[in-house]
Amino acid sequence: MESNALARRDVYKWGCITALGVLAGYVAVLLANARHFYTDDTESQYAPLWVMLGNRLRDGKFPAMIPEHWMAGNYTIEEAGLLNPPQLLIDLIAPSVDNVALYATVVKLIFAIVLGLGVYRICLEYGSSAPWAAVAGISIPFTGWLLFFDEASWYTAFVGTAWLAHAWASGVRYARGRSGPIPTFVFLYLAISVQYIFPAVEAGLMIGAVAVGEVVYQHKWGPSLRLLAAAAGAALAGLATYLPSMLSAKVTWRGTAQINNDQFLTVPWSESLNASLPSTLPAYNSWWGYVQPMPVVYIAWFLIPALAFIDWRKARENWREFTAIALFAIMALMWTAGPGTIGPLRWPARVLPMVALGLLVLVCVLLGRYATFDGWRRRGIAAGVLIALLFVRSFSAAPQELGWHVLAALSVAALGAAVVWLGRTRGMVAACVLTLVAVAPIAYIQVRAVQPTPMSWNLPEKRSDMKAAFPDFPGTTLQLADRGPIPPAEKNLQGAYGSLVFGNYAKDLELTYVSGYTPNGHFWFGEMLCMLWDTSVCPDAYRRALAVEPTTGRTIVDLMKVDRVVLQRRLYPDARNQPAPDGWKWVDYPGHEQTISVLERVDGLISTRNGRIAATTGSTATSVSESDTASRVRVNSDNGGQVVFARLGWPGYHATLNGREIPTRLVAKTFVAVDIPAGTKNGDLELSWQPPGWQIGAAAALLGLLGVGVLQWVFLRNRRRGDGVDASVDTDPGEPSSPEADLVDVKS
Repeated sequence: MESNALARRDVYKWGCITALGVLAGYVAVLLANARHFYTDDTESQYAPLWVMLGNRLRDGKFPAMIPEHWMAGNYTIEEAGLLNPPQLLIDLIAPSVDNVALYATVVKLIFAIVLGLGVYRICLEYGSSAPWAAVAGISIPFTGWLLFFDEASWYTAFVGTAWLAHAWASGVRYARGRSGPIPTFVFLYLAISVQYIFPAVEAGLMIGAVAVGEVVYQHKWGPSLRLLAAAAGAALAGLATYLPSMLSAKVTWRGTAQINNDQFLTVPWSESLNASLPSTLPAYNSWWGYVQPMPVVYIAWFLIPALAFIDWRKARENWREFTAIALFAIMALMWTAGPGTIGPLRWPARVLPMVALGLLVLVCVLLGRYATFDGWRRRGIAAGVLIALLFVRSFSAAPQELGWHVLAALSVAALGAAVVWLGRTRGMVAACVLTLVAVAPIAYIQVRAVQPTPMSWNLPEKRSDMKAAFPDFPGTTLQLADRGPIPPAEKNLQGAYGSLVFGNYAKDLELTYVSGYTPNGHFWFGEMLCMLWDTSVCPDAYRRALAVEPTTGRTIVDLMKVDRVVLQRRLYPDARNQPAPDGWKWVDYPGHEQTISVLERVDGLISTRNGRIAATTGSTATSVSESDTASRVRVNSDNGGQVVFARLGWPGYHATLNGREIPTRLVAKTFVAVDIPAGTKNGDLELSWQPPGWQIGAAAALLGLLGVGVLQWVFLRNRRRGDGVDASVDTDPGEPSSPEADLVDVKS
């Protein structure tokens, strides 16, 4: 008992070291670039989205649909995490923090620690010693793709990976009878409900690999079947997150399912395996051409050379225990090479973190169980050969970086020699300490070497500064601008960002703009205004916005109930020289004349008049009540008519007249409209929207919760009977896996 208690304290001690090591790595990265974790999609999409969602939640409104946001207003299909409790907490806090860059960095640090501890747990579950498990946990957030893409920019992918790691560890514990199904269910649900499809699919592959691995290891089907049942429950609970996207896909840019291979962001296996040279710049097609400017396939400096210091004879004797890890790594590696698009899954390079996860866990578990310095000279030569192979591969991909590759290879060799010396003279713990201490400096050097980052939008950091510089634009604003031609010197509050919005920047300003960052834009709305994912438009957008829709006789901006049109002077240099359109006037905003020209309604704001009724023909309509998801209208029509709403025609709209359902249709393939029957007198018309498939999603979630409840009852019953741990699983206290598996022993 005393030995187990000491081992448990050791596990928690190294868990704390893991968290501190991740923190040290973050400090190193911030010293290299203070905005590293506030760049690209984080600054333009996620951080402003948190602010807007938090404000809506504080107002008591669940932000599933915001019609005035038009292009990006259907948040059930955006990466908003509306059904993810931790994300909702992040949203609620966001409006209280002025510095969005600081807030994004702190949030990502928390999830980096969550990820590091998750990988630490996985290694312990497979029997690694705590020090080597800590090495894996500290290393994972600073692997190439995670560090330069998911952590820097693609936040939802990063968070999903963090929850996936804990789901893996908890899944192994459940399959081996060490805990109940609830932790596995919860972590899988959190990975699924971040509202980003890659972690959901990757979690499915992980669970499949673990299930196969446990059958091979335990020689029983029962534990794996129970694990699969718990995972199915989590998938059912998470179905509501993706049903709206699936059932709305036909009207979005993404369209329906397709499989093709266009080679963009598909990574050859040889590049994925070049994992231990910090200078590596892989060769594959991306936004920056063929040779990448960042070491995105890097995993850890020790990963490949350390293979020479594993006792492979002993490892082969226990190969069954590592089946799941190897299978997961192989599946991820195969995926990175293509196809380029599988339905909503595009750009296979996004799976590189899974390659890093699988290989880090595999190597650190092997080191934690079978590391040896016997015959160190022979093993050192083998490690040198491996480093030479890394050098050759890196040089082949980016020969222009010869000097950096030589320096990196020599540094890895020197670090490896120091680790071997420490291991032989001071013990394995000392070797692990040096291995993990090297992580932060390498991260610093890598980030520093790619400055200025090619990804940054350079959006402002403090919302108070943004608001102070920006014009006060009440009501609903349509901006017609293009982000592309703006020179770097003007990407600041004194230049473009003092009067123009791109991405979700308007949400930081707490202003209502038609446009927003969206990977799932409405196809026909985008075509109508030639509007892109980042809110940029083509020069013809001004003409299109003021064009008359023939069936209603109203302009597009009238049907949208837009209060203001902001024109970028760089895109429309002569617009102000032309007379204002009928019903509009040019308005001066001192200090912004060089950047924008502004049209406003002669009669003031119209977005708040008569609800969201945009046009009527052959009928009269008076708004009775409005919400984001419903419009209640009093209608009259002697000979039959039509009511057009300032609502984008997303799937999920239904209409009733005096309680009886009537069909809806679209005007210009964009605006929701309802035909009013002849003879209607004071009719009660209600137009409402609900996420498509919500009833199926709710029923599936209840079924998933019921299923995990049954599995938990079975687990508790078996534990009371004394057979909660499968007899085939080795639980000898002398094995490293036994006391260390108690790191997270959830007693549900």
